[in-house]
Amino acid sequence: MLETTIAAIRPLDEPAMAAARELQGRLTKPAGSLGALEELSVRLAGLAGHCPPPLPEPAAVAIFAGDHGVHAQGVTPWPQEVTAQMIGNFLAGGAVVNAFARQADASVTVVDVGVATPLPVAVDPSVASGTLADGRTAAAGTDAGAVPARDAPRLVAANVRPGTRDLTVTAALTRDEARAAVETGIRVAGELVDAGAGILLTGDMGIGNTTPAAALIAAFAGIDPAETTGRGTGVDDPTYARKVDVVRAALRRHAPDPADPLGVLAAVGGLEHAALAGLILGAAARRTPVLLDGVIAVSAALAAAAFAPHAVGAMVAGHRSAEPGATVALRRLGLEPLIDLGLRLGEGTGALLALPVVTGAVRVLHEVATFDSAGVAEK
Repeated sequence: MLETTIAAIRPLDEPAMAAARELQGRLTKPAGSLGALEELSVRLAGLAGHCPPPLPEPAAVAIFAGDHGVHAQGVTPWPQEVTAQMIGNFLAGGAVVNAFARQADASVTVVDVGVATPLPVAVDPSVASGTLADGRTAAAGTDAGAVPARDAPRLVAANVRPGTRDLTVTAALTRDEARAAVETGIRVAGELVDAGAGILLTGDMGIGNTTPAAALIAAFAGIDPAETTGRGTGVDDPTYARKVDVVRAALRRHAPDPADPLGVLAAVGGLEHAALAGLILGAAARRTPVLLDGVIAVSAALAAAAFAPHAVGAMVAGHRSAEPGATVALRRLGLEPLIDLGLRLGEGTGALLALPVVTGAVRVLHEVATFDSAGVAEK
């Protein structure tokens, strides 16, 4: 599945991009007056292969959740069981991502790709794979014949293993486990697109997951972990120093090769990072835009770009996370974030806030009159 997905990823369509630029020049506004939105609309036309591109709707948020063996190194004060508890909160509709998703009329799919503790929700064994016969995903606790309401968060049970191993001691994952997580993300992308999603948004949940994110970014960017490691949920100075040392020690132990993205994910990544890389690859293969959230998403995006450089064409940077590694990764990807609000929550919250900007960029091409059609004189 991974290889066929990579093979399906193609460059942006140049004629469609040229048509979008030409159309932007004929709309009733000064040329270039919409700034970065104009180039975004051009890129989305190139991804779709025609101008104007389809409106990026409906939106689907995919939150991948996993736990981390490196938690044992004291890189965060939060207990590991919070990951599972937050899944319960997502499914109950009580998290920030749920509030923002309701505002954006976006669906929420939660994927347990590697949670270590039991989930505080019941999942019917008949839908343990998370997939119904017709390709839809089922709501947690529903039977296989039930179709969830649009605003009902859904759970996909796809646990590869109960958390990663401690990356300071051994590789976080085997190559087979990393591949399984990547392919989980590819499958989720395909199911969401088949269900009608016009844009995918990345989400994540995992106590301690900014530590492997910092390691992934340092490995792919080839820079010192001090430049990629942040304070996550707000750790104190001693914990932060320990976190930098942990990332540095892991990279020294494994010496991951950035030309081998599966190997990098296995050595120092997380199950949610690998699955997000798969989601991005799956979206790119289906010519569907994927709106990136924060540092976890952009660390996964680096892996996706290493697998398939043209996958960057499907990526839209939703926001600039307060985590320093996010800026490093965005620069490496050549992406400019749409908003910068100092966010560091994750879950998909920053991507959801940026969604109206993406929609607006495309709506301009659909709805704004040209000078000729409106009878407006040009300069």
